[in-house]
Amino acid sequence: MRSRYGLRLMVELAAHGGKGPLLLKNIARAQEISEKYLSQIVIDLKAANLISATRGAHGGYMLSRPPAEITALDIITALEGDLTLVECTRNPNRCRRESLCVSQSVWERLSQAMTQTLEEIRLSDLVEQLREKTKETVMFEI
Repeated sequence: MRSRYGLRLMVELAAHGGKGPLLLKNIARAQEISEKYLSQIVIDLKAANLISATRGAHGGYMLSRPPAEITALDIITALEGDLTLVECTRNPNRCRRESLCVSQSVWERLSQAMTQTLEEIRLSDLVEQLREKTKETVMFEI
């Protein structure tokens, strides 16, 4: 859930572009997510240096880097931590069956594929998809 909402928050910030900081309440309203819940998510995104906060009358949140330099993997690991699916692929020496286990390779391949896919998805790609979907919705409604 945190990753899902975190991705939406980051897309909202990226779509806002260089127009200055966005208030958390505006992000929450636009994404239909509890502001209280988002306030917990921004703590981890700030700690990962993905967003920055500005205080004051014109304060809010902004991306710390350009959207093309932020991957889905960056966002998800900031919010979820290690994405290893099973413990034995994180630390093979912990399992006493490691030398006999054939399923370990399945989990390793799956983890690698997931990581590679998330590395390939840039925040800028998601913003472009959003713009396309928005365009399609407007065209459909006309």
